[in-house]
Amino acid sequence: MEKANVLWFSEIRKKDVGQVGGKSASLGEMYSLLVPKGINIPSGFSTTAHAYLSFLKYNGFDKKLKEIFSDFNPKDLTNLQDTGRKARNLLLSGKFPLDLEKDILEAYKKLCQEYGDDADVAVRSSATAEDLPSASFAGQHETYLNVKGEKKLLEAVLKSYSSLFTDRAISYRHEKGFKQLEVYLASCVQKMVRSDLASSGIMFTIDTETGFRDVVHISSIFGIGELIVKGRITPDDFYVFKPTLKKGFRPIIIRNLGRKTKKYVYGSQAGLKEAGVSEKDQARFSLSEDEVLTLAKWGCMIEDHYNYPQDIEWAKDGKTGKLFVVQSRPETVHSLSKARVYEEYDIKTQTKPVLTGIAIGEKIGSGKARVILDTRKMKEFKEGEVLVTKMTDPDWNSIMVKASAIITDEGGKTCHSAIISRELGIPCIVGTKEATRKLKTGMKATVDCTQLKGRVFSGLIPFKVKKYNLDEIPDLPTKIMLNLGTPESAFKSSFLPVSGVGLAREEFIIAEKIKIHPLALIHFNKIKSKLSREEIKEIEDLTRGYKNKVEFFINELAEGISQIGAAFYPKPVIVRFSDFKTNEYRHLIGGKHFEGEENNPMLGFRGACRYIAPSFRPAFELECLAVKKAREEYGLTNISVMVPFCRTIEEGKKTREIMKELKLDGLKVYVMCEIPSNVILIDEFLKIFDGMSIGSNDLTQLVLGLDRDNSGLAHIGNENNEAVKELIRKVIKKCNEKGKYCGICGQAPSDYPEFARFLMEEGIESISLNPDTVIKTILSISNKLG
Repeated sequence: MEKANVLWFSEIRKKDVGQVGGKSASLGEMYSLLVPKGINIPSGFSTTAHAYLSFLKYNGFDKKLKEIFSDFNPKDLTNLQDTGRKARNLLLSGKFPLDLEKDILEAYKKLCQEYGDDADVAVRSSATAEDLPSASFAGQHETYLNVKGEKKLLEAVLKSYSSLFTDRAISYRHEKGFKQLEVYLASCVQKMVRSDLASSGIMFTIDTETGFRDVVHISSIFGIGELIVKGRITPDDFYVFKPTLKKGFRPIIIRNLGRKTKKYVYGSQAGLKEAGVSEKDQARFSLSEDEVLTLAKWGCMIEDHYNYPQDIEWAKDGKTGKLFVVQSRPETVHSLSKARVYEEYDIKTQTKPVLTGIAIGEKIGSGKARVILDTRKMKEFKEGEVLVTKMTDPDWNSIMVKASAIITDEGGKTCHSAIISRELGIPCIVGTKEATRKLKTGMKATVDCTQLKGRVFSGLIPFKVKKYNLDEIPDLPTKIMLNLGTPESAFKSSFLPVSGVGLAREEFIIAEKIKIHPLALIHFNKIKSKLSREEIKEIEDLTRGYKNKVEFFINELAEGISQIGAAFYPKPVIVRFSDFKTNEYRHLIGGKHFEGEENNPMLGFRGACRYIAPSFRPAFELECLAVKKAREEYGLTNISVMVPFCRTIEEGKKTREIMKELKLDGLKVYVMCEIPSNVILIDEFLKIFDGMSIGSNDLTQLVLGLDRDNSGLAHIGNENNEAVKELIRKVIKKCNEKGKYCGICGQAPSDYPEFARFLMEEGIESISLNPDTVIKTILSISNKLG
């Protein structure tokens, strides 16, 4: 085998990286061992490192390459480009040894016998130092698609040989410490999947932003998948939760419809061409639910086989309707991290960002901006500058490594800029749409990727970074849990040393993800004539891809809840039903048609009295169905629920009856303790509910008789007031006596460490804190205890 010019996938295993390179070795391993288990992989063959070396020797290129690299200076961009160009031109001038040409063509003929005359193939460059856990070389070498016929195949193999010396590959080898002429190249020849007639994309068996390992992230577009990497369109995104997927559930916990306006299809003779996507297709997902789940299962199988998170390329054949895996490599960013370190960034500014986009990397960077619209201008880029461009491809890698941050007009979470910046550990904001227009070369900029949206500020904004070794955080006798409202922060927050989520708020999911009043969705056809054109357009745009508008609300809420539930699974997650006030509901799209105006919404139509009111009950039922979906369809049985602002025993009973009618059962149901009546009638409330979570904000204002929104009275409204503490003592004691849950999810423990210590001394079961105060509060309390 070591002297063979060509090896079939069936003859190759992962140990053969030195012979056939990373891509071919992985394809051979999967074709031989995972196809029998049900994963579809197109057949093919690979040339070998021996074939490459014989090609060099036959043409005398081995000596000439040494001469070309004799004065190579990787720090000089002009030198790097000249060296790469000379090496590529040299290899392109070569001829194949007769035996190598014969072996390639005979293998192609055999492939044509299986798939038909002039079979269309993909020719991928597979380097012997590629797709390693410590170095992916993703996108460094060239791939040639829709290659047909013997002549075109030989041309593509020759071009793939020359791509070993692209500027980006030379630069990457230097960065990773590989000797330039001791990495060899094989050409992987694989039957094309007709994804030009269907869809294709990328799949990671890990969350690429946070390193959270329990999800599979699938990106999908129509046509051939090159446009995803180029970042020119926003793909459909799906996240599937692995633990319950393996138990037989259907946990697609996130699905986002992309803006798929373009696609790559076959060219008239060979290669690819760009085509438009119809408006009908733009409004639908490019994969069905069953297909998403099939791919996710395959991703889990491949990860389990390699015992390592994977970066996978897949394609759907439009002729047969079958899905295929066409490549898999190790994920190289989070997989290498062994230290349990949690970083907190502290940036304080009243300045409004000049630009926003999709945040990549959860870091902050700053420096002078340099806008580059043409690769010929890359020589002007200086170490430590902020790179601003329309989009990047692998040719930009040589300067990306020098950047303090990267900002692009186009791209999504799996585009080239995002992938490489993660690997380099550089903050990056993609999809800003207008960075190259708004930012000017020379202006100072701060790039903040630590929030839900990436933010670009004018000027150098000071910031601090605090790193905590999670293995050194002490345990406390009381459970520490989280208050969490944003699903997007859940995966990162899951690394905090907590026992689950004591309060997951629905309000943020409804306000930021759904944005529409639930009754406006339920009664859309009835009130359509009362809505403005802008409101109708917003509703239609937001509900694209759904059969009906009620389904949109249920699914979007279920997904938001499930993202939090999955992040902490199997730890408990307590989801509080919506606690919007009337004025907040009015701000949702269509809300003014269903909400009146109240003088004091804080004490008005909110919480349990809403749920049981005939006018609002249909909306509450949607909330119940969303929780039911998260638990029963996605398998997230760690989710329980909580009823807020329940004034009377009757309200509590009627709320439970509605849940029972909807068969939302088998879960814990808690009540917020935030009204004096909850304490006075605690025995009766605990007959209805499985425990209480103290809402110290509302309880304080109602005990002390003040309006917590009145800043002039803020000094009075302190939870350390003895009257408030006396009621809390009673609640904790009574819950403990009855063996019922008692926690606190109000703001006070996050603001006052001494109040948190008081709760612990009284024997409370759990204290829920805001994510940014968890570690600080634990350290403060433990120091006092010690």
